[in-house]
Amino acid sequence: MSTLKNGLKAGLLTTWTLGKVIFPITLIVTMLQFTPVLPFIIDLVAPLMGLFGLSGDAAIPLVLGNALNLYAGIAGILSLDLTVKEVFILAVMLSFSHNIFIETSVALKVGVKLWVVLVVRFGLAALSGIVINLVWKGGGETAQYGFVPKASAIPENWLEIFLFGFEKAAFGILQLAMIVIPLMLAIQILKDRKYLQRFSDTLGPLTRILGIQKNASLTLASGLIFGLAMGAGVMIQAVKEDGVSKKDATLAFIFLVSCHAVVEDTLIFIPLGIPVWPLLIIRIVTALGLTILVSYFWRRAEQNRKEVLST
Repeated sequence: MSTLKNGLKAGLLTTWTLGKVIFPITLIVTMLQFTPVLPFIIDLVAPLMGLFGLSGDAAIPLVLGNALNLYAGIAGILSLDLTVKEVFILAVMLSFSHNIFIETSVALKVGVKLWVVLVVRFGLAALSGIVINLVWKGGGETAQYGFVPKASAIPENWLEIFLFGFEKAAFGILQLAMIVIPLMLAIQILKDRKYLQRFSDTLGPLTRILGIQKNASLTLASGLIFGLAMGAGVMIQAVKEDGVSKKDATLAFIFLVSCHAVVEDTLIFIPLGIPVWPLLIIRIVTALGLTILVSYFWRRAEQNRKEVLST
């Protein structure tokens, strides 16, 4: 009984903590879509699109994906006539950088510095777009989408816009609660029955490769499977209860901002008619390479600091 009580309490608290961020951000950004603000941002970003081999209109899914989520970005892609190459570039860029407001707030709650999250996410998105544009010479044919969602009625006045944003934000919180509460219950059961130690040992090789302690394995697993927003409850609790250091939390998030929700965030791109295996491989290889590199230089800096203090 205490296990269920503690798990339910943790799930509700996590939903409340994240909901206070997710609800207002979703409401505000959704409403901004029907104002001159988002079009202004899109016009501002459009001249930069050529660097990534994209047309000016491609700024629409990039802005929507970063401001809201991947589904909003994909909706933007489906509204445009783009080449296969452009869609693939957008998919890779958005896989590194999306839902920036909410997922960044999750990182801050775990103790990761703001500049680290923003540099890694936007840096990887920009670099990947430039590299793919330079390396890939094909993909010039028009993309054939697997489905096109039915157009919904456009709100006609401010009240309808507000209600539309409120409905979307409320649904986001409900969706979050439906995932987080059962997840926290399951995690509590696993903890009380000592299964997490075995799970931690299973992820031991990955944590060693990344240069972090094993007590950060739960943070990694939840992010890999559920993503940063949905897996946030487990991450926040793991950092607090398992004694995950700020260094390990930062390294884990550097890995996860490059590669999280690997199943969902990969499969949702299938209807766009692009090769998803290269997308998955790019994310995994980038996450491993970047985290190992940062971990190496971090260790070197710590060793140099110790040598200076000992002299």
